[in-house]
Amino acid sequence: MKDADIAEILKQQNEQYRKLYEEHKKLGYLLEDIDKKRYFTPEEELERKRIQKQKLLKKDSMAEIIRQYKKNHN
Repeated sequence: MKDADIAEILKQQNEQYRKLYEEHKKLGYLLEDIDKKRYFTPEEELERKRIQKQKLLKKDSMAEIIRQYKKNHN
């Protein structure tokens, strides 16, 4: 089973995964808004980096849940 298929199952069955997925998506939208600007103030650059780090942490957490799912369902 592919990771994308497992992700769809987890979005429906796992509250923690679903919450991480939604937060990851929201952070992506925030980044898109920030990235529309041509130049960043120092504060905006810091915020952009903070959001990127948060987004990556969410992605890593989701990947770990997928790994655990695979481990438990093989």
